[in-house]
Amino acid sequence: MTTTAEVEKPRTDPGSERAPRPRPGRIRRIGLPYLLLLPALVLELLVHLVPMVIGIVMSFKELTQFYIRDWGTAPWSGLDNYKVSVDFDAPVGEALLHSFLVTVGFTLLSVGLCWLIGTAAAIFMQDTFRGRGLLRALFLVPYALPVYAAVITWVFMFQHDNGLVNHVLHDQLHLTDKPSFWLIGDNSFYALLTVSVWKGWPFAFLIVMAGLQNIPGELYEAAALDGAGRWQQIRRITLPSLGAVNQVLLLVLFLWTFNDFNTPFVLFGRAAPEAADLISVHIYQASFVTWNFGTGSAMSVLLLLFLLAVTGVYLAVTSRGRRASHAR
Repeated sequence: MTTTAEVEKPRTDPGSERAPRPRPGRIRRIGLPYLLLLPALVLELLVHLVPMVIGIVMSFKELTQFYIRDWGTAPWSGLDNYKVSVDFDAPVGEALLHSFLVTVGFTLLSVGLCWLIGTAAAIFMQDTFRGRGLLRALFLVPYALPVYAAVITWVFMFQHDNGLVNHVLHDQLHLTDKPSFWLIGDNSFYALLTVSVWKGWPFAFLIVMAGLQNIPGELYEAAALDGAGRWQQIRRITLPSLGAVNQVLLLVLFLWTFNDFNTPFVLFGRAAPEAADLISVHIYQASFVTWNFGTGSAMSVLLLLFLLAVTGVYLAVTSRGRRASHAR
C-alpha cells in the first residue's frame, strides 16, 4: 500500500514552460502611439503622396485643355513631354533652361545672404545688453508675418511713383537719377531677392541662435585667456561648433527658396518678368496659362528629381566631411 507521502507529484513537461504571454493592456499601450500617428500618416498620404503620384502619371499623358473635363481619357504620350522640356534648342526648353538658371542664381544669393545675416545677428545677440529681448522679438517679425501680407506691403513700397523705396533712394538720399521701376525689367530680380532675404533671414537667425546655446561658455573663456580675439573665437569655436546646425539649415533654406512660389506670384502676379522668372512660377504658367498640364507635370517631375539629386549629393559630401573632421 502506498501512503499519501509516497504519492508522486505531477510531472511537468519542460516543453510546456513557455514565456508568459503579453497582456492585452501592454499591447494596447505599445500600439497606442502608432494609433495616434495614424491620422497624420493618412493626411500626409492624401496631401502629398497621392498628388505626387497623380502628377507623375499626368506627365506621361498628352493632357491639354481638350481633356481637362476628363483627364483620364487623355492619350499616353510616353516621354514626349520630357523631350519637349529638355530640348533647349526649342522655345519651351530654352525658356525652361533660362528659368532654371535664374532660379539657381537667385537661390544661391538668397540662401547665402540669409545665412550670413542670420548668423551675424545671432552671434551679436549672444551678448547681454539692455533691450536684447525686444530686439529679438523685432528680428522675428518678418518670419512671423503671413507671406501675403508681407509681400503685398513690399509691392506698395516698390511702386514707381509713390513707393517708399524710390522716395528714400531718389528723393532723400539722391542715389538715383530718376525713380526706378522695381517690379518690371532687370530690377525685378533685385526686388525679389530683397523680399526673399528680408523674409528668410529671421529663420536662419532663430536656428543659429538655438545652436549657439549648446556651445559651452568655458570654451570662450579659455580662448580669451589664451589671447584669442573676437573674430578668432568665432572662426575657431563658433563656426565649427555650428557645423551640424548649418548643414540642416542650409539644406532647408535651399529647398524652401528653390521651390518658393508665393513670393514671386504675389510680387509680380501671373506673368513674372524675365529677370525674375523663377521655375516655380514658370511651371505654373506652363500648366495653368497655356493649359498644357502634361508638359507642366513633366517639368515638375524634373524639378523633383533635381532637388532629390542635390539633396543626396549635399548630404553625402557634408557627412563625409564631418566624419573626416572627427577622425582627425
